[in-house]
Amino acid sequence: ALTQLLVSHNFNSFVARTNTCGELRSAHVGQEVTLYGWIQYQRHGLFLVLRDFQGLTQIILPQDEAHSHVRKLLSNAPVESVVRVTGIVSSRPPGQENPKMPTGDIEVKVETAEILNSCKKLPFEIKDFIKKSEALRMQYRYLDLRSFQLQYNLRLRSQIVMRMREYLCNLHGFVDVETPTLFKRTPGGAKEFLVPSREAGKFYSLPQSPQQFKQLLMVGGVDRYFQVARCYRDEGSRPDRQPEFTQIDIEMSFVDQAGIQRLIEGAVTTPFPSMTYEEALAGYGTDKPDTRFGMKIVDISDILRRSDVQFVQNALSYPRGTVKAICIPQGVRYLKNKDLDSFLFLQCSALGSLRLESADLLEAAGMMLRDPTAFHFLWVVDFPLFLPKEENPAELESAHHPFTAPHPADTNLLYSDPTKVRSQHYDLVLNGNEIGGGSIRIHNAEQQRFVLEKVLKEDSEVLSHLLEALEFGAPPHGGIALGLDRLISLIVGAPSIRDVIAFPKSFRGRDLMGNAPDYVTPEELEPYHIQVSWPVAETEAKKN
Repeated sequence: ALTQLLVSHNFNSFVARTNTCGELRSAHVGQEVTLYGWIQYQRHGLFLVLRDFQGLTQIILPQDEAHSHVRKLLSNAPVESVVRVTGIVSSRPPGQENPKMPTGDIEVKVETAEILNSCKKLPFEIKDFIKKSEALRMQYRYLDLRSFQLQYNLRLRSQIVMRMREYLCNLHGFVDVETPTLFKRTPGGAKEFLVPSREAGKFYSLPQSPQQFKQLLMVGGVDRYFQVARCYRDEGSRPDRQPEFTQIDIEMSFVDQAGIQRLIEGAVTTPFPSMTYEEALAGYGTDKPDTRFGMKIVDISDILRRSDVQFVQNALSYPRGTVKAICIPQGVRYLKNKDLDSFLFLQCSALGSLRLESADLLEAAGMMLRDPTAFHFLWVVDFPLFLPKEENPAELESAHHPFTAPHPADTNLLYSDPTKVRSQHYDLVLNGNEIGGGSIRIHNAEQQRFVLEKVLKEDSEVLSHLLEALEFGAPPHGGIALGLDRLISLIVGAPSIRDVIAFPKSFRGRDLMGNAPDYVTPEELEPYHIQVSWPVAETEAKKN
């Protein structure tokens, strides 16, 4: 797959090699070639396997006395040493071909060689099938990057970004604009990283997204903006989240929700189905449903309304009380009593979680339910504009962010009953994972100020620059951000986005290779007017 992905490129321009380790075929037999790479495997001074980013080539060591120095040089070189070999491409002897290798029909009989750099004892073998702890992989990330899987992931990521750039900029006239990473605090949303300045008591914030800047670009008449944007959130890592991450960021002027959706669908040349937020919750118990399989939630209240079961009647007696169920196909065949008992210990009040857990159990028992090669995209629309705060349900917070516009049909409700207002917010879901989200923005300063001050009870002064900009002829505009890390991890089937990022942070947000974050001295902090309680820091240092 990697060879197919890279076959159209010229990887031998500007360098001393004639070929990569993955491109030699029977057509090259008889040619003298020069290869550079790492020694992956050696066998008894007879041959070795040379590896680079593109593949493997078998190298035959000379057995004659005239080339004994070459044989000795390569035989004594440790695995993962970097070498240059020059030799003649030959066909493998009959019966010794390896159909599992793209270069399996040939071998290179080496004539001259050079050890460019020897490798010391490795902390783990550089092979995809060797299991390594994630902590060890991240500590020696530069070694882990040599694996074919990570090489494939990073190159596929690069190609997808290039295709998106060509689609947006070359085909649809988007402008690639870089926005600042040093900005100021944004009200609401995730916690932001703070960066001290030399002005006492003043701090920058690293932006969660370029949200305000891309809106300001629309006010500035840029019309169509695009960026591969680095974003930051000061929160714990999860398999699908990092403190620093990348998104494909898009904004357009004079566009509606349908226009944004058509733009994204055009990148994969197919329209996506759509369902409302209410339909998603009712049928799947989540706002990011996995539609690769059925087992939808069904309302059986009418069937059980005449039931004699008391707890059922109690449930139905409440206002809006319902009884819902999931039909598990062939559940009797595939599920055991212990599986059914485990459902009782999920805190699984949401049937959506039960639906996914049931699917996991069915597949573990041998039933094919979710096709791992299928990609089911879905738009989820008509989200509520506001939701009650978890810590204080009497107060409201933005379901998306405070710049999202209300649904045109619900605009009047914004001022009378904001809890009933739908938003022009749309999420893109792939196989049960949210991979993108966007909205049509508020472009009226008075409406934006009302949302901030009256509904969300936020200090609008923090956003005075944006509010003022909206008063200078801001066009209607909207956009979307696609989570690049999550999208690539789903495409390659990686269990974590850390497998598609070159240098990711650990689960706790640490760089285990460079040991960051790290302590700084009081002298280094002095220009920033910051003092640290060093006894606490020293205590933490001892823990580490």
